[in-house]
Amino acid sequence: MKIPDNTKIQSVDLRVRNLNNSLNFYSNLLGLGEIARGDDYSLLSANGKNPYLIKLVEDKNAKLRAPNTTGLFHIAFRFPNRKELARVFMRLFNKKTKFQGFSDHLVSEAIYLPDPDGNGIELYADKPKEIWEWKLGQVLMDSLPLDLSVITRELDDPQIWKGIHPDTDIGHIHFNVSNLFKAEKFYNDMLGFNVTSTLFPGVLFVSAGGYHHHIGANVWSSNKGHSPDDNSLGLINYTIKIPDKSFLNLIEEKAKDSKITVDAEEGFLNIHDFDMNKIKLTL
Repeated sequence: MKIPDNTKIQSVDLRVRNLNNSLNFYSNLLGLGEIARGDDYSLLSANGKNPYLIKLVEDKNAKLRAPNTTGLFHIAFRFPNRKELARVFMRLFNKKTKFQGFSDHLVSEAIYLPDPDGNGIELYADKPKEIWEWKLGQVLMDSLPLDLSVITRELDDPQIWKGIHPDTDIGHIHFNVSNLFKAEKFYNDMLGFNVTSTLFPGVLFVSAGGYHHHIGANVWSSNKGHSPDDNSLGLINYTIKIPDKSFLNLIEEKAKDSKITVDAEEGFLNIHDFDMNKIKLTL
């Protein structure tokens, strides 16, 4: 069972402690446009239209995720090219944002930072697919130092800020998991993603359509860990867009055969992975 090539990560819902602080980060600093806002939530996307990329849900009593628990490692916003990545980097740099790291992954160039609640954020642009290297069915990736001058010299107008590029999306999502074997069993066997790399100790990458990865899973700080409390800051759920109704039906049947609870409604399925992360599979 192979997941359709045009599968993608559509959106992520996050529990935050202060909606205004989070909006300052995601909208004012990163440049995402607000689509809708309620008393305790906001929907944001790159073009200011649905479908949203991020839903922020305020819970003033939410607590920090406990150490060694499973959950969100980072959300990765993908920019259409290096120039647009450079534009957002300069925006953050000029606003004196604290960064966590900068990496050349061979397939992409990435910048890392936390949001106000400590959720990991990756900002990246892919290198041309033609130069990605594959060996024995696995894509070659690394975490080399990133020369920021290579990124910033793309800009001839570094002080101009007009917001995030409207084609920016969520390229992948990465989790702390309790068991890599179970992660592979769920994302590869149950959902049909292809394993693209197991070359790094303690991490698994899977994708659709020959991409380097749509989902990452690691046990670096969560091996044999348990799920966080329901009112913890961070991930509420995330949505995978699989535009193939017959494939969603296959997943539903397979889940039921495996005694995995699924909630099916017209056009989408709700399912939990083995670490109880809630996933919405939508057309």
